[in-house]
Amino acid sequence: MKGVTSVTVSVPLTIRRRGGRKQIIGPDGAVARPGGGAEGVVPVHGDPALIKALARGFRWRRMLEEGRYASISEMAKAEGIERGYLGSLLRLTLLAPEMVEAILDGRQPEGVTLPGLLEPFPAAWSDQTVSLTAS
Repeated sequence: MKGVTSVTVSVPLTIRRRGGRKQIIGPDGAVARPGGGAEGVVPVHGDPALIKALARGFRWRRMLEEGRYASISEMAKAEGIERGYLGSLLRLTLLAPEMVEAILDGRQPEGVTLPGLLEPFPAAWSDQTVSLTAS
């Protein structure tokens, strides 16, 4: 596809559990608070489980692309997780950019949950929203 470019944005963040709630800690150590409150940190409106799964999937894809691991099996062993689970989260990197953005913003279609996203979904971006909301 001529003229198509891609942009990758990396944000170093940490997700911590405090008092049964998840907090996102920014690179400067600021804690994202509901409705804002931490300078330079955007409040998170999305489902924390979905966001964490997407972050892991994209992180693992980057590690494979950089050649840190030769295979998914090697990575799963090094990360101490089941190969099938790692593969399922890697598939999330094939979601349409609009779907990823909607999940991060908490605007994903009703019914889009992590268990649903771990099931097979269409490769064609145009078919994903319909398929994922029908599950």
